[in-house]
Amino acid sequence: MWFFYLLFIIIFILLFSYMLAAVSLAPWVPACRRDLARVFALADLKSGETFYDLGCGNGRMVFYAAQNFDVKAFGIELALPMIIICKLRLFFHKNKNVVFRWQNLFKADLSRADVVYIFGLPEKLKNKISQKLKKDLKPGARVVSYAFKIAGWQPVEASKPEAKDVSIYLYHVI
Repeated sequence: MWFFYLLFIIIFILLFSYMLAAVSLAPWVPACRRDLARVFALADLKSGETFYDLGCGNGRMVFYAAQNFDVKAFGIELALPMIIICKLRLFFHKNKNVVFRWQNLFKADLSRADVVYIFGLPEKLKNKISQKLKKDLKPGARVVSYAFKIAGWQPVEASKPEAKDVSIYLYHVI
């Protein structure tokens, strides 16, 4: 009987952390694989730069950045089930340029970031996240927002080749 109580507690903790992450930025919805090239074309990552994915989900963007560019790639995730998946993937892929942190993105130090990728809901991209990015990021850092604009920011470039494609926005921090 104690086993079922323990199982219930574990499931509750996992679901609660997933719900907390969804409320903080967005529920987990992975970016389309076909959009990876567009995201990183806008990001214009260069060798030696530092890439951050805020709300990294299963780590797809982080692994792509580290495997295709000579960069240090960080994934920040609040949902415990997703960070477990990321850590398991890292265990099997052994990439020294990939780091995952189970952390609230609002408490993360982003000062070393050259490029930040974010896929958040529009109401979450205004005010708190906007202020966090302005406060933490160094001048010249680039922010790539998938699907939604960051309220109050002016994109430097946008990518939407066809009507069916998702919009991707590039911002420069001044």
